[in-house]
Amino acid sequence: MEKQLICSLSDDLKQLKKLPEISIVVPIYNEEETLIKLVKNIANYLVNYSSYEIICVDDGSQDGTTEILKRLAKERHDLIGIILRRNYGQTPAMAAGFEYAKGQIIVTLDGDLQNDPADIPQLIAKLNEGYDLVSGWRKNRQDDTLTRLLPSKIANWIIAKVTGVNLHDYGCSLKAYRAELIADMNLYGELHRFLPALAYIEGARIAEIPVGHHPRRYGKSKYGLGRTFRVIMDLLTVFFIKKFLTRPMHVFGSFGLGSILLGILLGAYLTYLKLGLGESIGQRPLLILAVLLVLTGVQLLSFGLLAELVMRTYHESQKRPIYRVREIIGKTLNRE
Repeated sequence: MEKQLICSLSDDLKQLKKLPEISIVVPIYNEEETLIKLVKNIANYLVNYSSYEIICVDDGSQDGTTEILKRLAKERHDLIGIILRRNYGQTPAMAAGFEYAKGQIIVTLDGDLQNDPADIPQLIAKLNEGYDLVSGWRKNRQDDTLTRLLPSKIANWIIAKVTGVNLHDYGCSLKAYRAELIADMNLYGELHRFLPALAYIEGARIAEIPVGHHPRRYGKSKYGLGRTFRVIMDLLTVFFIKKFLTRPMHVFGSFGLGSILLGILLGAYLTYLKLGLGESIGQRPLLILAVLLVLTGVQLLSFGLLAELVMRTYHESQKRPIYRVREIIGKTLNRE
Protein backbone atom coordinates (compact mmCIF):
# COMPACT_ATOMS: atom_id res chain seq x y z
CA MET A 1 0.00 0.00 0.00
CA GLU A 2 2.74 2.43 0.95
CA LYS A 3 4.68 1.47 -2.19
CA GLN A 4 1.65 2.23 -4.36
CA LEU A 5 1.21 5.58 -2.64
CA ILE A 6 4.86 6.47 -3.21
CA CYS A 7 4.60 5.47 -6.88
CA SER A 8 1.46 7.57 -7.24
CA LEU A 9 3.14 10.62 -5.70
CA SER A 10 6.15 10.08 -7.93
CA ASP A 11 3.94 9.99 -11.02
CA ASP A 12 2.18 13.17 -9.91
CA LEU A 13 5.52 14.95 -9.48
CA LYS A 14 6.66 13.84 -12.92
CA GLN A 15 3.43 15.10 -14.41
CA LEU A 16 3.85 18.47 -12.69
CA LYS A 17 7.36 18.79 -14.08
CA LYS A 18 5.97 18.29 -17.59
CA LEU A 19 3.54 21.18 -17.23
CA PRO A 20 4.73 24.43 -18.83
CA GLU A 21 5.52 27.46 -16.72
CA ILE A 22 3.98 29.93 -19.17
CA SER A 23 1.04 29.56 -21.56
CA ILE A 24 0.61 32.15 -24.30
CA VAL A 25 -2.95 32.29 -25.69
CA VAL A 26 -3.42 34.04 -29.03
CA PRO A 27 -6.84 34.19 -30.75
CA ILE A 28 -6.30 34.62 -34.50
CA TYR A 29 -8.62 35.31 -37.41
CA ASN A 30 -7.38 35.83 -40.98
CA GLU A 31 -3.79 36.49 -39.91
CA GLU A 32 -1.89 34.59 -42.62
CA GLU A 33 0.49 37.54 -43.13
CA THR A 34 1.43 37.84 -39.45
CA LEU A 35 1.23 34.33 -37.99
CA ILE A 36 4.74 33.07 -38.74
CA LYS A 37 6.39 36.27 -37.52
CA LEU A 38 4.12 36.40 -34.48
CA VAL A 39 5.00 32.90 -33.27
CA LYS A 40 8.71 33.52 -33.86
CA ASN A 41 8.64 36.83 -31.97
CA ILE A 42 6.79 35.32 -29.00
CA ALA A 43 9.25 32.42 -28.76
CA ASN A 44 12.23 34.80 -28.86
CA TYR A 45 11.07 36.52 -25.67
CA LEU A 46 10.34 33.28 -23.77
CA VAL A 47 13.75 31.61 -24.05
CA ASN A 48 14.65 32.57 -20.46
CA TYR A 49 11.76 30.60 -18.99
CA SER A 50 12.09 26.93 -18.06
CA SER A 51 9.16 25.86 -20.23
CA TYR A 52 6.35 27.48 -22.17
CA GLU A 53 3.66 26.79 -24.73
CA ILE A 54 2.12 28.97 -27.42
CA ILE A 55 -1.56 28.27 -28.06
CA CYS A 56 -2.97 29.81 -31.23
CA VAL A 57 -6.75 29.54 -31.55
CA ASP A 58 -7.89 29.85 -35.16
CA ASP A 59 -11.35 31.37 -34.95
CA GLY A 60 -12.68 30.13 -38.30
CA SER A 61 -10.20 31.96 -40.55
CA GLN A 62 -11.17 32.18 -44.21
CA ASP A 63 -7.72 32.83 -45.69
CA GLY A 64 -4.58 30.69 -45.48
CA THR A 65 -4.19 31.03 -41.69
CA THR A 66 -5.45 27.51 -40.92
CA GLU A 67 -2.98 25.80 -43.25
CA ILE A 68 -0.08 27.85 -41.92
CA LEU A 69 -1.05 27.07 -38.33
CA LYS A 70 -1.27 23.33 -39.07
CA ARG A 71 2.20 23.37 -40.63
CA LEU A 72 3.76 25.38 -37.82
CA ALA A 73 2.20 23.17 -35.12
CA LYS A 74 3.77 20.10 -36.75
CA GLU A 75 7.18 21.77 -37.05
CA ARG A 76 7.40 23.39 -33.61
CA HIS A 77 7.37 21.60 -30.26
CA ASP A 78 6.24 24.74 -28.43
CA LEU A 79 3.14 25.49 -30.53
CA ILE A 80 -0.37 24.13 -30.14
CA GLY A 81 -2.94 24.93 -32.81
CA ILE A 82 -6.63 24.90 -31.92
CA ILE A 83 -8.89 25.23 -34.95
CA LEU A 84 -12.51 26.13 -34.26
CA ARG A 85 -15.25 24.92 -36.61
CA ARG A 86 -16.42 28.42 -37.46
CA ASN A 87 -15.97 32.04 -36.46
CA TYR A 88 -17.33 32.34 -32.92
CA GLY A 89 -15.73 35.63 -31.85
CA GLN A 90 -12.82 36.65 -29.67
CA THR A 91 -14.37 35.70 -26.33
CA PRO A 92 -15.08 32.03 -27.27
CA ALA A 93 -11.64 31.82 -28.91
CA MET A 94 -9.97 33.01 -25.72
CA ALA A 95 -12.11 30.62 -23.67
CA ALA A 96 -10.91 27.73 -25.85
CA GLY A 97 -7.30 28.79 -25.33
CA PHE A 98 -7.81 29.00 -21.57
CA GLU A 99 -9.37 25.54 -21.55
CA TYR A 100 -6.30 23.94 -23.13
CA ALA A 101 -3.66 26.07 -21.38
CA LYS A 102 -1.58 24.13 -18.84
CA GLY A 103 0.77 26.86 -17.63
CA GLN A 104 0.85 28.36 -14.14
CA ILE A 105 0.77 31.80 -15.79
CA ILE A 106 -1.38 32.59 -18.82
CA VAL A 107 -0.62 35.53 -21.10
CA THR A 108 -2.98 36.72 -23.84
CA LEU A 109 -2.30 39.00 -26.80
CA ASP A 110 -3.73 39.79 -30.22
CA GLY A 111 -2.47 38.09 -33.35
CA ASP A 112 -2.09 41.20 -35.53
CA LEU A 113 1.41 42.20 -34.28
CA GLN A 114 0.09 45.41 -32.72
CA ASN A 115 0.78 44.02 -29.24
CA ASP A 116 4.52 43.69 -28.67
CA PRO A 117 5.70 40.24 -27.41
CA ALA A 118 8.70 42.07 -25.90
CA ASP A 119 6.36 43.20 -23.11
CA ILE A 120 5.54 39.65 -22.00
CA PRO A 121 8.51 39.34 -19.56
CA GLN A 122 7.63 42.58 -17.77
CA LEU A 123 3.99 41.51 -17.44
CA ILE A 124 5.12 38.24 -15.87
CA ALA A 125 7.61 40.04 -13.61
CA LYS A 126 4.85 42.36 -12.38
CA LEU A 127 2.54 39.39 -11.82
CA ASN A 128 5.22 37.73 -9.69
CA GLU A 129 5.20 40.74 -7.36
CA GLY A 130 2.01 39.30 -5.86
CA TYR A 131 -0.72 40.20 -8.33
CA ASP A 132 -3.32 37.89 -9.85
CA LEU A 133 -3.81 39.86 -13.07
CA VAL A 134 -1.63 42.40 -14.84
CA SER A 135 -3.20 44.38 -17.68
CA GLY A 136 -1.37 46.19 -20.43
CA TRP A 137 -1.95 49.89 -21.06
CA ARG A 138 -1.38 51.06 -24.63
CA LYS A 139 -0.23 54.47 -23.46
CA ASN A 140 0.90 55.55 -26.94
CA ARG A 141 -1.73 53.74 -28.96
CA GLN A 142 -1.16 53.66 -32.70
CA ASP A 143 -4.75 53.74 -33.99
CA ASP A 144 -7.06 56.16 -35.74
CA THR A 145 -8.10 58.94 -33.37
CA LEU A 146 -11.71 59.38 -34.43
CA THR A 147 -12.82 55.77 -34.98
CA ARG A 148 -10.71 53.96 -32.37
CA LEU A 149 -9.00 56.19 -29.79
CA LEU A 150 -11.88 58.52 -28.88
CA PRO A 151 -14.54 55.78 -28.55
CA SER A 152 -12.03 53.68 -26.57
CA LYS A 153 -11.32 56.49 -24.10
CA ILE A 154 -15.04 57.06 -23.54
CA ALA A 155 -15.69 53.32 -23.15
CA ASN A 156 -12.79 52.89 -20.71
CA TRP A 157 -14.06 55.75 -18.57
CA ILE A 158 -17.61 54.34 -18.48
CA ILE A 159 -16.43 50.79 -17.74
CA ALA A 160 -14.15 52.01 -14.93
CA LYS A 161 -17.00 53.97 -13.32
CA VAL A 162 -19.51 51.12 -13.60
CA THR A 163 -17.23 48.28 -12.51
CA GLY A 164 -15.10 50.16 -9.96
CA VAL A 165 -11.88 48.83 -11.53
CA ASN A 166 -9.86 51.86 -12.59
CA LEU A 167 -7.83 50.80 -15.64
CA HIS A 168 -6.80 53.07 -18.48
CA ASP A 169 -7.17 50.45 -21.20
CA TYR A 170 -9.76 47.70 -20.87
CA GLY A 171 -9.49 46.86 -24.56
CA CYS A 172 -5.82 45.86 -24.49
CA SER A 173 -5.58 42.10 -25.07
CA LEU A 174 -2.05 41.93 -23.66
CA LYS A 175 -2.64 40.64 -20.13
CA ALA A 176 -1.09 38.13 -17.72
CA TYR A 177 -3.15 35.96 -15.40
CA ARG A 178 -2.59 33.36 -12.74
CA ALA A 179 -4.06 30.05 -13.93
CA GLU A 180 -6.16 29.56 -10.79
CA LEU A 181 -7.87 32.90 -11.45
CA ILE A 182 -8.85 31.88 -14.97
CA ALA A 183 -10.22 28.59 -13.64
CA ASP A 184 -12.79 30.53 -11.59
CA MET A 185 -14.19 32.50 -14.53
CA ASN A 186 -16.53 31.51 -17.37
CA LEU A 187 -16.69 33.68 -20.48
CA TYR A 188 -19.75 34.47 -22.60
CA GLY A 189 -20.76 37.13 -25.11
CA GLU A 190 -18.05 39.81 -25.37
CA LEU A 191 -16.88 39.42 -21.78
CA HIS A 192 -13.19 39.04 -22.64
CA ARG A 193 -12.75 42.81 -22.38
CA PHE A 194 -14.27 42.72 -18.88
CA LEU A 195 -11.90 40.08 -17.52
CA PRO A 196 -10.34 42.55 -15.04
CA ALA A 197 -13.81 43.38 -13.69
CA LEU A 198 -14.73 39.69 -13.45
CA ALA A 199 -11.41 39.01 -11.73
CA TYR A 200 -12.08 41.86 -9.30
CA ILE A 201 -15.41 40.22 -8.41
CA GLU A 202 -13.43 37.07 -7.57
CA GLY A 203 -11.17 39.11 -5.25
CA ALA A 204 -8.14 39.34 -7.54
CA ARG A 205 -5.29 41.80 -7.04
CA ILE A 206 -4.93 43.76 -10.27
CA ALA A 207 -2.14 45.93 -11.67
CA GLU A 208 -1.65 47.85 -14.91
CA ILE A 209 1.60 48.69 -16.71
CA PRO A 210 2.33 50.62 -19.92
CA VAL A 211 3.08 48.42 -22.93
CA GLY A 212 4.14 49.05 -26.50
CA HIS A 213 1.71 49.29 -29.38
CA HIS A 214 2.47 49.18 -33.09
CA PRO A 215 0.43 50.44 -36.02
CA ARG A 216 -1.35 47.72 -37.97
CA ARG A 217 0.72 46.78 -41.04
CA TYR A 218 -1.17 43.78 -42.37
CA GLY A 219 -4.82 43.12 -43.05
CA LYS A 220 -7.59 45.21 -41.56
CA SER A 221 -9.05 45.61 -38.11
CA LYS A 222 -11.87 43.29 -37.07
CA TYR A 223 -13.25 45.86 -34.63
CA GLY A 224 -15.63 48.68 -35.38
CA LEU A 225 -18.25 50.98 -33.93
CA GLY A 226 -20.87 48.28 -34.55
CA ARG A 227 -19.69 46.43 -31.44
CA THR A 228 -20.73 49.30 -29.16
CA PHE A 229 -24.23 47.93 -28.50
CA ARG A 230 -22.89 44.48 -27.55
CA VAL A 231 -20.30 46.02 -25.26
CA ILE A 232 -22.99 48.07 -23.47
CA MET A 233 -25.14 44.96 -22.95
CA ASP A 234 -22.17 43.01 -21.56
CA LEU A 235 -21.30 45.94 -19.32
CA LEU A 236 -24.78 45.80 -17.82
CA THR A 237 -24.30 42.05 -17.31
CA VAL A 238 -21.00 42.61 -15.49
CA PHE A 239 -22.57 45.33 -13.35
CA PHE A 240 -25.41 42.99 -12.34
CA ILE A 241 -22.95 40.15 -11.61
CA LYS A 242 -20.85 42.44 -9.46
CA LYS A 243 -23.75 43.83 -7.46
CA PHE A 244 -26.40 41.14 -7.32
CA LEU A 245 -25.03 37.73 -8.39
CA THR A 246 -25.75 36.08 -5.03
CA ARG A 247 -28.71 38.28 -4.09
CA PRO A 248 -30.87 38.97 -7.19
CA MET A 249 -33.96 39.42 -5.04
CA HIS A 250 -32.43 42.65 -3.74
CA VAL A 251 -32.72 44.34 -7.12
CA PHE A 252 -35.95 42.75 -8.40
CA GLY A 253 -37.56 42.93 -4.98
CA SER A 254 -36.68 46.59 -4.49
CA PHE A 255 -38.20 47.65 -7.79
CA GLY A 256 -41.13 45.32 -7.27
CA LEU A 257 -42.00 46.62 -3.82
CA GLY A 258 -41.52 50.20 -5.00
CA SER A 259 -43.89 49.62 -7.91
CA ILE A 260 -46.52 47.98 -5.71
CA LEU A 261 -46.27 50.76 -3.12
CA LEU A 262 -46.68 53.47 -5.76
CA GLY A 263 -49.64 51.60 -7.25
CA ILE A 264 -51.29 51.32 -3.82
CA LEU A 265 -50.79 55.05 -3.16
CA LEU A 266 -52.36 55.93 -6.50
CA GLY A 267 -55.21 53.52 -5.73
CA ALA A 268 -55.75 55.12 -2.35
CA TYR A 269 -55.85 58.57 -3.97
CA LEU A 270 -58.38 57.40 -6.56
CA THR A 271 -60.46 55.75 -3.82
CA TYR A 272 -60.54 59.06 -1.98
CA LEU A 273 -61.71 60.85 -5.14
CA LYS A 274 -64.42 58.26 -5.70
CA LEU A 275 -65.74 57.77 -2.19
CA GLY A 276 -64.79 61.04 -0.56
CA LEU A 277 -65.50 63.54 -3.31
CA GLY A 278 -67.88 61.52 -5.44
CA GLU A 279 -65.86 62.00 -8.62
CA SER A 280 -65.83 59.53 -11.48
CA ILE A 281 -62.50 57.68 -11.86
CA GLY A 282 -63.39 55.16 -14.57
CA GLN A 283 -61.88 57.24 -17.38
CA ARG A 284 -58.82 58.46 -15.51
CA PRO A 285 -55.39 57.31 -16.85
CA LEU A 286 -54.23 57.12 -13.24
CA LEU A 287 -56.48 54.11 -12.68
CA ILE A 288 -54.79 52.16 -15.48
CA LEU A 289 -51.37 53.29 -14.21
CA ALA A 290 -52.14 52.15 -10.65
CA VAL A 291 -53.24 48.70 -11.85
CA LEU A 292 -50.17 48.37 -14.09
CA LEU A 293 -47.83 49.36 -11.28
CA VAL A 294 -49.28 46.74 -8.94
CA LEU A 295 -49.13 44.01 -11.60
CA THR A 296 -45.60 45.01 -12.59
CA GLY A 297 -44.51 44.89 -8.96
CA VAL A 298 -45.92 41.39 -8.54
CA GLN A 299 -44.09 40.27 -11.71
CA LEU A 300 -40.80 41.77 -10.52
CA LEU A 301 -41.10 40.01 -7.18
CA SER A 302 -41.78 36.75 -9.05
CA PHE A 303 -38.71 37.33 -11.23
CA GLY A 304 -36.68 37.91 -8.09
CA LEU A 305 -37.83 34.64 -6.57
CA LEU A 306 -37.05 32.75 -9.80
CA ALA A 307 -33.61 34.40 -10.02
CA GLU A 308 -32.91 33.36 -6.42
CA LEU A 309 -33.79 29.75 -7.29
CA VAL A 310 -31.60 29.84 -10.42
CA MET A 311 -28.70 31.36 -8.46
CA ARG A 312 -28.92 28.73 -5.74
CA THR A 313 -29.17 25.92 -8.29
CA TYR A 314 -26.14 27.31 -10.15
CA HIS A 315 -23.94 27.47 -7.06
CA GLU A 316 -25.10 24.23 -5.49
CA SER A 317 -25.03 22.09 -8.67
CA GLN A 318 -21.46 23.18 -9.46
CA LYS A 319 -20.45 23.19 -5.80
CA ARG A 320 -19.32 26.73 -6.49
CA PRO A 321 -18.63 28.69 -3.28
CA ILE A 322 -19.90 32.23 -2.80
CA TYR A 323 -16.49 33.27 -1.43
CA ARG A 324 -12.82 32.89 -2.39
CA VAL A 325 -10.00 32.05 0.05
CA ARG A 326 -6.63 33.62 -0.80
CA GLU A 327 -4.58 31.63 1.75
CA ILE A 328 -4.85 29.74 5.03
CA ILE A 329 -2.19 30.37 7.65
CA GLY A 330 -1.51 27.95 10.45
CA LYS A 331 -2.61 24.39 11.17
CA THR A 332 -6.10 23.34 10.10
CA LEU A 333 -8.23 20.37 11.10
CA ASN A 334 -9.55 17.88 8.59
CA ARG A 335 -13.25 18.72 8.20
CA GLU A 336 -14.23 15.41 6.64
